[in-house]
Amino acid sequence: MNTTINEQNGELVAILDGRLDTAAAVQTEKDMQPLSDCSGKNVVLDCNKLEYISSSGLRLFLGVLKVAKAKGSHVYITGMNDDIRNVFSMTGFTNLFEFR
Repeated sequence: MNTTINEQNGELVAILDGRLDTAAAVQTEKDMQPLSDCSGKNVVLDCNKLEYISSSGLRLFLGVLKVAKAKGSHVYITGMNDDIRNVFSMTGFTNLFEFR
């Protein structure tokens, strides 16, 4: 699992590449730490290259959302494949996040 974070058009963009399973969650959480400093900047979780997400990965997404909302930011998710979209739908996460 690789996570790259950069700033584009005033937003923090996290590009997630690979399988966000329990084994990858610890390192991915560390890699996503810069998103905690969003301070009014919107956060985009780019899932175009994300192949799989486990409950540990969902927990990370929820943590990013909680921190961002507390700082007045929005979290957008882009590029989810059908399998990940189904996971979000079954867990009710589609009601929590904004999608582009």
